[in-house]
Amino acid sequence: MKRQELKDLSKEELEIKLSDNMEALMNLRFQKALQQLEHPQQIKLLRREIAQIKTAIKEYELGLRKEEV
Repeated sequence: MKRQELKDLSKEELEIKLSDNMEALMNLRFQKALQQLEHPQQIKLLRREIAQIKTAIKEYELGLRKEEV
């Protein structure tokens, strides 16, 4: 997901996306442990996306980003 797409999401949508990505990361780590992961680069990309989502959520908490009604 691109950063511009993250900017368009609300805080609730970001939190849902974060939980989905955390679950997907856990599944990728299990696949890696079982030697079934075909593209190890997916873990790096998913971790980067999680960090971007966490940053966007923190911006809402600090008031740098406002909820649009």
